[in-house]
Parts: sequence; structure tokens; C-alpha cells
Amino acid sequence: MKTPMILAMLAFVCLGSSPAPALTLKDCLAKAAAANTQLRAAAYDERIAAEGVNIATSGYLPRVDLQAGYVAQQAPQAVRFGQQSLPTQQADYAFANLAIYQTLYDFGRTSARREQAKLTREAVQQNYRGEEQDVFLQVVQAYYGILAGEKYLTTAEDEVRQMTHHRKVAQDMYEQGVVTRNDLLQAQVKLANSRQKRLSAANSLDNSWLYLNFLTGQAPAFRSDLEEPAQHTETADLDMMMAIALRKRPEIAALKKTIQADEAVVRENKSNYYPEIFAKLGLDYLENDKVQEQTIMSATVGIKINLFDGLATTARKRQALQIKSREEERLRNLEASVRLELQAAMNDLKVAEERIAVSEVAIRQSEENLRINSDRYQEKVGTATDVIDAQTLLTQTRNDYFRSVFDYQVAAARVKRAVGEL
Repeated sequence: MKTPMILAMLAFVCLGSSPAPALTLKDCLAKAAAANTQLRAAAYDERIAAEGVNIATSGYLPRVDLQAGYVAQQAPQAVRFGQQSLPTQQADYAFANLAIYQTLYDFGRTSARREQAKLTREAVQQNYRGEEQDVFLQVVQAYYGILAGEKYLTTAEDEVRQMTHHRKVAQDMYEQGVVTRNDLLQAQVKLANSRQKRLSAANSLDNSWLYLNFLTGQAPAFRSDLEEPAQHTETADLDMMMAIALRKRPEIAALKKTIQADEAVVRENKSNYYPEIFAKLGLDYLENDKVQEQTIMSATVGIKINLFDGLATTARKRQALQIKSREEERLRNLEASVRLELQAAMNDLKVAEERIAVSEVAIRQSEENLRINSDRYQEKVGTATDVIDAQTLLTQTRNDYFRSVFDYQVAAARVKRAVGEL
């Protein structure tokens, strides 16, 4: 009876302890899109801009105002007839006013204001995408930083093992009287130095995890295995990539929308030179027992125009034109900056790929160099310094390779970021 129960418990333990699936870069990007605090704050900008559209659209709808109150006077107003005065109102009275105001035609002022609000909202949406891609690039850097950090830690641990072995060899040879105490001290110092490197690599890896967890909204203590994607990235020539960037880069699209919104502001300010045709319905109540009609309804169709406002309308129009010109200059500067960013990223990508190939060969050569010098030292024809230098060279070569891989992946992400496809 106990055997099935024991087997069931063992199965439960095995299932419960099965390793979690590796965390992919796509997973991290999805987590950042959903939980990154910077993006969650930026999302409110779009909602704020959407309310701006509602505010601008309200110009098409009637305005309804209600006013009411109670007035207490020292004495009622009166008129004189000879030696007599006749009150025309009560000393204390209530009043109320209901007015419905509707703009009939304003020469495109309201439509320009609404178009400007809609274009501003679209620009904010594009700016959010640009900010999202900036966060994604930080996630990519943190993700590959962890992968590189794990390799650095492995290399540091290999160096500790190698230096531990070398110290033991030096200890044995010193006890046999083959080498001087200087070789042993040198091996001990190098081992201590290697252990410090390992501690530094472990701390750097832990900090990289903290940064990735911050970007993706995870708890600081969260850890997982990371999946290492393939290294190869397809690129085209600079002009073709730049053409893609001009179409897809969110910041460029946002600035173009901003310029269109500025054009709508210019049209709105020009319309302020023209009149506004309106209709108004009113209902007025004034408590007064001296008159026959206390409630009066009225309907008005009218026109209103500003004749002089201290040249404020002219200044606003000039200001709107200057703002539009400024944004056009910013667009030209942004396009040039994107081209520079793209070209630099493509150059770094190409060089990193070449560095990877060179480092792979250098690692094999460094491993052989360490083997030869270790054998020479044990055969008493080499020096301890040769072994330590060979191990240092191997560690450096391995780290150079991992740095090249990291730089390659980050450069590939920068290329995608530059063209707006990250």
C-alpha cells in the first residue's frame, strides 16, 4: 500500500523540480512592453492627447450655460413722476438665466483646431513607439550583457581552476627543491588575483540581472536561464536601410505629424481675422412683481468679430509660422542624425563580425600556448612567469571573443533600432 504512495510522491517531486523553460529575448521584450514603468508613464501622454481631441471637437457642439442667484438690495430701483417715486422692481429678488450658444460658421477655426489635436495625438503615438524602442534596445543590451557576463564568469572560474592547479604544481616542485620560493609566491598571488576577478565577474553578472529585471518589471531576485539567439543578421546597403528608416522610424513620423499639426495651428490663427456667425437661445427669469412678464424667451442670430486686440492675433500667426519652421529644421537634423546612427551601427556590426572570426582563431592559439608552457614548466625547461602570462593571455582572448559576440548582437539591435524595426 505504501509503494504506490511513495511513487506518487516521487513523481510529484520530480514534476515540481523540473527546470523552467529558458527565458528568450522575445519574452523579455514582451515583459518590458507590458510592465516597464517608463513606458507605463509615457502611455498617459497618448490618453492626454486623446482628451485634447475631445476638447477640440467640443467646438462643433452647442454650449449650454445656466446661471441663477438671489439679490438683496438696500432699496429697490424706482422712477420719479413729479414729486413721487414709483418702484420698478422688488428690493429682494431671485433670477435665473439659461443660454444655449451654437457657432454656425467660423471660417474653419474649429476644424483646424480639431485637426491639430488629432495630429498631435498621432505624433504622441509615434513618440511612444520611439520611446518603446529605446527601452527595447536597453533590454537587448541588458539581455546580452547577462549572456556575456555568464561567459566572463565561466572564464574567471576556469582561470581560478588553472591557477589552483599551477599553485599545486609550484608547491610540489618547491617542496622537491626544484624551484625557488618565488615561483610559489607568484602562483599564490596570481591565484588570489584570479579569485578577485571571479568575484568581480559574479558581481557584474548580478548587477546585469538587476538591471534587466528593472527594465522588464520583474522582482529584483528573479533569475532564469537565458536562451542565446543565433548571431547572423541580414543587412542591406546604407541607402536602402536609410530608405527603410525614413518610412519606419517612429521619431521621424512623429515630427512629420507635428509639422502637419503646426500647419493646422497656422490656419487656425489666420481664421482669427474673420468673424464668427452664431445662434443663441435664451431663457431669462427675473423675479419682479412690478412687471407683467417675469420670464422672457429669446432667439438670436448674430455675428461677432474682433476689431483690435493689441496685435496679438498677428503675433500668434507669426509665432505659429516660426514654430513650424523650427520643426522642419528639426526634421532635417533628425534625418541626418538617423543616417549617422545607422551608418555607425552598421560599421560596428561589420567590425564585430570580423572580430569574432579573429578571436575564435586566437582562442585556439592561446589554449595551445598555455598547454605548451605548462608542459615546459613541469619539465623544468620553462618558467612560472611563462605559465601565468599564457593563462592571462587565454583569459583575455576568451573575454575578447565574448565581448565581440556581445558587441555584434548589440550592434545588430542598434541597426534595427535605427531603421525603426526593433
